[in-house]
Amino acid sequence: MRGEADARGLEHLAALSHLLDRAFRVPGTQWRFGLDALIGLVPGIGDFIGSLIGAYSLWIAQRLGAPGAVQARMVLNLAIDGIVGLVPFAGDLFDFAFKAHSRNHALLSRWLQAPHEARRSSRMVLVVSAILLLALLGGAVWVLVTAVQWVVALLQA
Repeated sequence: MRGEADARGLEHLAALSHLLDRAFRVPGTQWRFGLDALIGLVPGIGDFIGSLIGAYSLWIAQRLGAPGAVQARMVLNLAIDGIVGLVPFAGDLFDFAFKAHSRNHALLSRWLQAPHEARRSSRMVLVVSAILLLALLGGAVWVLVTAVQWVVALLQA
């Protein structure tokens, strides 16, 4: 029965997101972290491994029939987690706070409860992300052009 299989998949995703993002507590605080933060400490490959494990959430989303906007937002969460995680120390602190796996589980659960709302908010997040990415790209091009002009001016002097 598909409904039971879907429910099991969502339960597995809940257990996995807990293990990856919230399994341990910093003594004396309410701060929680999981294996993803610990795996991310392995230089070079840790964040890649965490993202690969997180791909399970995408498989579950696809099995459940989540729309492309929801799946794209899940990919965005994993990409942000993986890319920012590459930055030494700051990326590890980010991993401690961002919790991409829990975000993806919550997003998928929200979509199952209110499909139209989750789809609309996912589209909005994707549009805003695309605008920010284009702005960053434009800023990088501007910095590059300015740097080249500055070097050319130095060489001509």
